[in-house]
Amino acid sequence: MKFLALASALAVQQVAGHAIFQQLWVDGVDKSNTCIRMPSSNTPVSNVGSNDVRCNAGGSRGVAGKCAVPAGGTVTVEMHQQPGDRNCKNEAIGGSHYGPVLVYMTKVADASTADGSTGWFKVYENGWAAANKGAADNDYWGVKDMNNCCGKVDVKIPSDLAAGDYLLRAEVIALHTAGQQGGAQLYMSCYQLTVSGSGTATPATVKFPGAYKAGDSGIKINIHTAISNYVVPGPPVVAGGTTKVPNQGASCAKKNVLRGTNDIFAL
Repeated sequence: MKFLALASALAVQQVAGHAIFQQLWVDGVDKSNTCIRMPSSNTPVSNVGSNDVRCNAGGSRGVAGKCAVPAGGTVTVEMHQQPGDRNCKNEAIGGSHYGPVLVYMTKVADASTADGSTGWFKVYENGWAAANKGAADNDYWGVKDMNNCCGKVDVKIPSDLAAGDYLLRAEVIALHTAGQQGGAQLYMSCYQLTVSGSGTATPATVKFPGAYKAGDSGIKINIHTAISNYVVPGPPVVAGGTTKVPNQGASCAKKNVLRGTNDIFAL
């Protein structure tokens, strides 16, 4: 009976920690959910060989809205545990779902109809750093930075990127149960963008599925033991993108801004 009670409690904790990338900001302007392919639930993808790894379950279907973004501008992706909950008192993704935060883009003919089968390039990553505080769970992770910023992650669009329609794929790879193959939990959403500018860059790409393998060291790993290195999954960030070294509490600008519909976020 004690085992069943413990298993039930752990299951509740896992579900409570699930989350969805939902809203988008463009250069500080809240676009809410006007251009997102919103997942139907906060359940993660665990099969890296599935087409769902592109834009989540049901994410191959587009929506009407597109968000206009200038090359060189900054979009801010926003994650929360429940649809529409932008309360900064709640962790963006809870349950110690530690892991990297990644953002990819793919150029498409029409962001409202593209299915995500085109090639993707990485424009942002925030991975892992040792905290030197004994327990492995004290290490720094991109997820911790995101949680400290009310679920928000600033992503610069490369300034030389060619104009046109893109899908932007925001992702958390939660590694709390990744000690066994298939244990990593991938949370992703795709946003539909139209990028403006005079750039001509067309970065090298990878495909989803295919960019990750179930046995990759950044996918199958026990983060609850001491680790000396972590290799962020996928390709390197392209020129003009952003690579961050996580340091809990250090990723938010020190300013008072409207960070959500329910809160003034001040540091």
